[in-house]
Amino acid sequence: MTQSPEPVGSRQSPDLLEAILAATRRIVEVRQAATPMASLAERADGMPAPDGRFLGALTASDTTNVIAECKRRSPSRGVLRADYDPAAIAAAYADAGAAAISVLTEPTFFDGALDHLSAVRAAVDLPLLRKDFIVSEYQLLEAKAAGADAVLLIVAALRPAELKVLHDHASRHGLDALVEVHDARELAIAIDVGARIIGVNNRNLRTLDVDRRASEDLIAQMPHDVVAVSESGLQSADDLRRLGALGYRAFLIGERLMTATNPGSALKDLLAAGAGVKDTKGKNVLKVVR
Repeated sequence: MTQSPEPVGSRQSPDLLEAILAATRRIVEVRQAATPMASLAERADGMPAPDGRFLGALTASDTTNVIAECKRRSPSRGVLRADYDPAAIAAAYADAGAAAISVLTEPTFFDGALDHLSAVRAAVDLPLLRKDFIVSEYQLLEAKAAGADAVLLIVAALRPAELKVLHDHASRHGLDALVEVHDARELAIAIDVGARIIGVNNRNLRTLDVDRRASEDLIAQMPHDVVAVSESGLQSADDLRRLGALGYRAFLIGERLMTATNPGSALKDLLAAGAGVKDTKGKNVLKVVR
């Protein structure tokens, strides 16, 4: 059996992102050889249209919009949850008030699987985000066929022209796209491709360093008609309160919940602690909804 990669921890990775992308491209080649794109497209077309459910969940103005994540492993911390049951965790998130659920499907570095996404889809009716390193339209069809409402597109993982093509394909397939950035240059690219949902990842994917100042620094450059999401390193209601006041409409939280004894209870407590917080427009951003 092939062992999962060791946690990176504090040591410097030569380029973790490039390693993940190389593995992803090979996996896509193997899957596409086994299931041709035309067959996958038929399955995807048979799924209900997402109809912007993910975007709608993030724009609710009377709630705290948390995208709660199902993730077994992290390259920086290793196994987060040995008894990993994504369907049960997702159901607990739904009961706790999550607005949407993110499911890691990358297998080599995160121990994810498309089956996890399908299992979560069968367990809950909330909007689902396929969290992976998308490099091909084939993966968009996989996401839709497995029940996703949205996909993650990472600016650092794609050339601008590739990002534009995948963003347009996602829209054509009825999928929302959370376009992820880490700095001002990447934000400009996301805006240029017409992204409607932009996530600021506080984690540098090449080094795994986390700095919440990324979210603080970029919000001023975010267009007013874009839904801003803060991702990674969010630990407390104070974090959500501060970032919500700056203008973030939603928060993607993974490790904080996955390392808790009871992820659903941890989410419920986090939302309750932040209930009633206002953003810069006076709207509630931290109120139980999901």
